[in-house]
Amino acid sequence: MSISGMRMSQVVTLVMLPLIVLTVALFIGRYPIAPPLVAKIAVSPLIPLERTWEPAMETVLFRVRLPRALAAMLVGAGLSVAGASFQGMFKNPLVSPQILGVSAGAGFGAAMGLLLSESMGTVQALAFFGGMSAVALTYLISRIYRTTPILMLVLAGIVVGSLFSSLTSLIKYAADPWNKLPAIVFWLLGSFNGISLGDLLMVGPLILAGTAALLLVRWRINVLSLGEEEAQAMGVNTGQLRTIIIISATVVTAASVCISGIIGWVGLVIPHIARMVVGPDHRAVLPASCAIGASYLLVVDNISRSMLSTEIPIGILTSLLGAPVFAYLLRRSRTGWSS
Repeated sequence: MSISGMRMSQVVTLVMLPLIVLTVALFIGRYPIAPPLVAKIAVSPLIPLERTWEPAMETVLFRVRLPRALAAMLVGAGLSVAGASFQGMFKNPLVSPQILGVSAGAGFGAAMGLLLSESMGTVQALAFFGGMSAVALTYLISRIYRTTPILMLVLAGIVVGSLFSSLTSLIKYAADPWNKLPAIVFWLLGSFNGISLGDLLMVGPLILAGTAALLLVRWRINVLSLGEEEAQAMGVNTGQLRTIIIISATVVTAASVCISGIIGWVGLVIPHIARMVVGPDHRAVLPASCAIGASYLLVVDNISRSMLSTEIPIGILTSLLGAPVFAYLLRRSRTGWSS
């Protein structure tokens, strides 16, 4: 029996994996809480129980660890699905959600927000606006020539990404080196520190909506990956489909950067792991990427906050893990790739 091209055992494993990792994440950290006590605190809002725990434990669980864990899972799932969609659309295994300049634009917006304001809401709003603006500029540049639209999108994305990265460097050069500059640098390295339920309620729906849109069109990505003429012969409006994928992936990536900073390699590496598990069919690859990506980024976040006495920026860890995989993919790409 299969569901979207996956065996039932694979479906069960991919459903249980994020739940297991989430459960483990709630009781590890520099303020350890025993698993049985975590279970009691977690069900206490629903079932009347005698409070044998300190109020601080409840605060740590509900206001610190749970929002942070959910944010890591949302970002990991969203970036992985966006990366898998772009790899299918561009027919290139080395493509990531940042290919169109969205992360560079969001980073510039956040840096500007940190320079001009101390309000995190302002920083997040400018980051989202910067990411969306960067991709809009990429699209406009790519339309200068109507030939080879995919190639022009990639080239325009490189140009726009470089432009916004340079502008971010200019902001860092002009920032106060004692207060503003460290805040900008640390934010750009990526972290889930300080995530609140309010952040999740504000940004979470955007990530969920973009991810859901990509999952709904995942079967069409199989057709799109066959080539322009073949897809059109099968009745697929390739221009409309590309627009849906680009907008959805951009919303997911920009919203993710709003709450976590720039986290690289997730959208590049996880889709390949998903293909190793479930095969090349995008009907299965995207849901698998969602589950594996959520679990992976939560595991990395647990390491970042527990390995040392001070938190390691999560972007550093994802780069350390992703770089060797990327080297392997470069070697493999010599023989080509197909979905």
